[in-house]
Amino acid sequence: MKKRIKKYRKAKGFTLIELLIVIIIIGILAGMMMLSTGAATDKAKATAVLSDMRNIKAATVMMYTDNDNKWPSDDITVGNSVEGTNPNSIDKYLDSKPTGATYSVTFPKNDTTGIKATIQASGLDGKIAEKLSGLNSAGVTVSGDTASMHIR
Repeated sequence: MKKRIKKYRKAKGFTLIELLIVIIIIGILAGMMMLSTGAATDKAKATAVLSDMRNIKAATVMMYTDNDNKWPSDDITVGNSVEGTNPNSIDKYLDSKPTGATYSVTFPKNDTTGIKATIQASGLDGKIAEKLSGLNSAGVTVSGDTASMHIR
């Protein structure tokens, strides 16, 4: 009879300790995955901001060529001007409205360094700004929550 009881208990299933150990291991693995995907998400957002800045740079150069190779006299806030109402609008040169930051283009007056225009993305999240500053070859300088790119 005792042999039969031992056999029945052994074949019954997993113990509570075994189940808890498996759940803890799965939790640790899930936590590690969340950390690695969070870093990839921040890098993807930083790359999107960089892409938007490059698109704005290209749009600014197109506006320069359409304006008989003259830079506008007024600064531009990208995405807020309505096409046709502002003669210095670059929105008509952009395929899509940039998101993720507030973008502006400034045209320095009497600049001796050769900078014709500066594109700024302000209001960046700290993690995105950190990832953006890690992209050294992009020609972007990051200061706090603002990233800048120059047109020379």
